[in-house]
Amino acid sequence: MLLTITTTANPATDLGRLLRKHPDRVQPFEQSFGTAWVFYPEAGEDRCTAALLLEVDAARLARSHAGASGDASLKQYVNDRPYAASSLLAVALGKVFSTARSGDGGERPELAAAAIPLEIALPAVPCEGGPDLVRDLFAPLGWEVEAEAVPLPGFGTDSRHVRVRLRGELRLADALSQLYVLLPVLDDAKHYWVEIGEVDKLVRSGGAWLAAHPRRGLIARRYLAHRRSYERAAHARLAELAEAAEAEEEAPVEEESAVDGEQSLPLHRIRIAAVTEALAAAGAASVLDLGCGSGKLLAALLDDARFTRVTGADVSSRALGMAGHALHLDRMPERRRQRLQLIQGSVVYRDKRFGGYDAAVLMEVIEHLDPGRLPAMEQVVFGAARPRTVVVTTPNAEYNARYGMEAHQMRHADHRFEWDRARFGAWAEAVAARHGYRVRIEGVGTEDPGAGTPTQMGVFDRD
Repeated sequence: MLLTITTTANPATDLGRLLRKHPDRVQPFEQSFGTAWVFYPEAGEDRCTAALLLEVDAARLARSHAGASGDASLKQYVNDRPYAASSLLAVALGKVFSTARSGDGGERPELAAAAIPLEIALPAVPCEGGPDLVRDLFAPLGWEVEAEAVPLPGFGTDSRHVRVRLRGELRLADALSQLYVLLPVLDDAKHYWVEIGEVDKLVRSGGAWLAAHPRRGLIARRYLAHRRSYERAAHARLAELAEAAEAEEEAPVEEESAVDGEQSLPLHRIRIAAVTEALAAAGAASVLDLGCGSGKLLAALLDDARFTRVTGADVSSRALGMAGHALHLDRMPERRRQRLQLIQGSVVYRDKRFGGYDAAVLMEVIEHLDPGRLPAMEQVVFGAARPRTVVVTTPNAEYNARYGMEAHQMRHADHRFEWDRARFGAWAEAVAARHGYRVRIEGVGTEDPGAGTPTQMGVFDRD
């Protein structure tokens, strides 16, 4: 099985930095079913190609498959698995290029955040659906697709194999994640055990691009080996991602400036200053911004030398791209760049990358969650990640009348709820008690004697 990735970005040899595989070396990676090799057929400043070659041990694969299925027939030894790019290649790609697929740019985050010209070539892919399905799956993702049926030698003239070439300008991490998901979808025959954990892999790897894909139903069905209960779980989570992506397109109803000219600064800047000061007062040096959006808080934290490690996480790859652009990753000074990381992840699903921070921030995030998802968020942030300090801000519904809003009207089209001060205080106290934190509630913005402040903030400190 062979996959090649080519770029003409200058310098093209930066492909080696993104893949974390040196162009001057041939590197083997042992798999349970064979050996994966990474090498570079060409590596120049103007053009660089990385190749992933998977040598399948047919006997070892047949033994493992027979043990799982009870089938020890000859067809387990004589088939197209050693030659055609199937789910086995997706497994190898996921392991060999795991860091690149996560979008972690290490010392060069601007490389990982940038879209670059890419050409992906797969000489033979087993495809139940032929060239048309290849185009249906990859064209909506921005690829120029070439796909043609090819007979695989020894397997007849009407074989189901397709030669695929993709050209486009994407982040390498997005391209790898798309291949990781879609190779087994094309084949429609996974060669390893499928269990509920595959739903997590699908949602994490597919993210927002899969949530918006016109063939997401077919993708989920095939990726999850036609298991109905897994499909339902995947569709529910993908629907959440689709709603989050749509929310990015909506303009907020909330007034950003203060009411009646009482404040000289917009509310969002006052909010950022309040959060930053709360983090500094807690002595936090490493901060995780959950739901970082376009990166306004990240910029403020990077401007403050007290914060030595700053990570922005968002469920939307589009939001992360906007954050990278707003933060000028492509020309950010090296010392500042080393303090920053951007990762894709959801606040309602456990993620080991969320651990190890002094503080976590959910700034204007919780009101975008369905109330039924709040317990999941609570377990992820306060139960699993457990930073020393958590800062949560959310609109104060009592203040909305000061913006001329009608009763029950909310400040943003995607808000699922907005709490008054009593409701937010009760929720915060209950969360703190369940997880061993103390919490203090503060107001942010100009205070109205009857309505309080426009934003309410809870600062949780772990006992």
